[in-house]
Amino acid sequence: MKNRIKELRTKLGLTQDELAKKIGVRRETIVFLEQGKYNPSLKLAHDVAASLSVSIDELFDFKS
Repeated sequence: MKNRIKELRTKLGLTQDELAKKIGVRRETIVFLEQGKYNPSLKLAHDVAASLSVSIDELFDFKS
């Protein structure tokens, strides 16, 4: 699944580690999410979207 996590994270000046700590996951989780190698739970998707101040629909491309 494609996503805009890296784009939005860097736009906000956050490192992968900072975003991970903000939502309570390991940095590796953010790495895998950004690479599209991990499909998040609904809660994790919500937490990432909220941390980046966007909706889940704005963050993830469900059509891919």
